[in-house]
Amino acid sequence: MNNIKIAVIGLGYVGLPLARLFATKYPVIGFDINSNRIAELQSGEDSTLEISNKMLQSVLQKTPNINTGLFCTNEIDNLKDCNYFVITVPTPVDKNNRPNLTPLYKSSETVGKVLKKGDIVIYESTVYPGVTEEECIPVLEKVSGLQFNKDFYAGYSPERINPGDKEHTVEKILKVTSGSTPEIGIKVDNLYKSVITAGTHLAPTIKVAEAAKVIENSQRDINIAFVNELAKIFNLMDIDTHAVLEAAGTKWNFLPFKPGLVGGHCIGVDPYYLAQRAQEFGYHPEIILAGRRLNDSMGEHIAAEVIKLMVQKDIHIKNAKILVLGITFKENCPDVRNTKVVDVIANLKSFGTDITVYDPWANPSEVLHEYNIESTNDLPEHKFDAIVLSVAHKKFLNINFKSLLTPNGILYDVKGVLKEKVNGRL
Repeated sequence: MNNIKIAVIGLGYVGLPLARLFATKYPVIGFDINSNRIAELQSGEDSTLEISNKMLQSVLQKTPNINTGLFCTNEIDNLKDCNYFVITVPTPVDKNNRPNLTPLYKSSETVGKVLKKGDIVIYESTVYPGVTEEECIPVLEKVSGLQFNKDFYAGYSPERINPGDKEHTVEKILKVTSGSTPEIGIKVDNLYKSVITAGTHLAPTIKVAEAAKVIENSQRDINIAFVNELAKIFNLMDIDTHAVLEAAGTKWNFLPFKPGLVGGHCIGVDPYYLAQRAQEFGYHPEIILAGRRLNDSMGEHIAAEVIKLMVQKDIHIKNAKILVLGITFKENCPDVRNTKVVDVIANLKSFGTDITVYDPWANPSEVLHEYNIESTNDLPEHKFDAIVLSVAHKKFLNINFKSLLTPNGILYDVKGVLKEKVNGRL
């Protein structure tokens, strides 16, 4: 493990924590095309809040000529001395839910420009089986002029970062690893093993590691779709879904999933990657796509339930004031990527209601840029005809809801976390 110099390409929710961890033991160059992000990190601050400013500053270096530590840059020349390249860029879907590999292509082109003989390129982005070797490697070969598995090598180690989770941090999550040859697999595994305290699992091939990651999230998506369907059924029967799940959960092998909105950069996206690949092989994945359709429909369902409760309370719908609590894709983190709260908002607005969005974690300028939705970090003081708790931020649990509601206003708890009496919940 001597003479290792690592480049981490993409310094977002996945790349920065990994770069910080590697930097405790190796010289690391953190690269991102976003100049504002680089300036922020060079000043010792992380707006994603995945690592503390103190933790970032403890490894931060001012020059690329380092023995250990992290130097952040958007200049490609600083990558030339690296021999391990770890690519951690997003893998989104387009408006038709088809995989968009553009970030992977672009980052592969960047690495290809500085690739040398003996270098190893490791991909962490979630993809369908075959992307690394069939889509990314040809880009590396074309740009670098080098030959795969002769001049340079590849690995795949899927990210398992859980945004906002301060307990299951990167070093505490077991890492799946793989390499383009058995020998490279061992090298990749040893690299991660040197910093991941939870240990590693060396998969036999890159395709196996790619498939393992994409089914992790697909499995969660299907399980959540099942309980979301249960919630729809039990609501019609006037049965408390959460009470049912609590009772069923007393059996040792019952899986503890809860209904809700399924967004984010992984669970709401990755099943489409697997489905796309399956269809290329002539198989139509019925269960995977059925789960996606059901989960994608939950925003419309929640909005309809809220409107129905308001009608039952004789609340005039047009111009009714509704407070939506939370717009991030999950609790206690600022990540708004692929949040499905926007579906709830869009459907409520379609009824002519007046929406206010309050989220103490989300950056209002980012929300406006991504979704053209105005939001605030400050709790409004006027009264509302309805409040929809859509994200279970801890700060929301201390709100005096009665003081924010009109006399016959309704409180809808999407997440099932409020202890006080609510008018409806999933």
